[in-house]
Amino acid sequence: MAQIGYARVSSYGQSLDVQLDKLKDCNRVFQEKQSARTTEKREQLALCLDYVRDGDVLVITKLDRLARSTRDLLNILNSLEKKQVKLHVIDQKIDTATASGMLLVTMLGAIAAFENDLRKERQTDGIVIAKRKGVQFGRKKALTENQVKDICQSRTDGKKIVEIMAEYQLSKATIYRALDSGVVSLH
Repeated sequence: MAQIGYARVSSYGQSLDVQLDKLKDCNRVFQEKQSARTTEKREQLALCLDYVRDGDVLVITKLDRLARSTRDLLNILNSLEKKQVKLHVIDQKIDTATASGMLLVTMLGAIAAFENDLRKERQTDGIVIAKRKGVQFGRKKALTENQVKDICQSRTDGKKIVEIMAEYQLSKATIYRALDSGVVSLH
């Protein structure tokens, strides 16, 4: 029976050190820096799930390091069960070798998904309220309306794109977007 660890953080700016320290007694640790919410495949998790064998224990520090959603968690648990691999979650003291551990891991997965959905709803509500109050989201526009008019007039007068780019210190793409928004013929 081997203890196989899996550690994950959501971004490259985060450190795996705390998780790796807790997983130091594992025979092997798979690790990655990958958001669980993206559609990209978590390659190290896939390798880890393929690597574990009958009688092994998959060890993680927290349940949210493993699954994207309750459904994802249940699919992973099902895969582990088919391979006769148990799951041990260090921080939440969960061990799927017991019936109560299996129940707890399923309930915590559902609660985590519920909390995530609530957070998304609050965030959406906050954005709606902020927009009603006139808060502008996104990047500040590179050009004012008057600058767009001036760029369009310069182009109409025959000025070259590279000259306009140098004058405004903007990229070619930004100049073309300005011309498109001002509906000026580019030729």
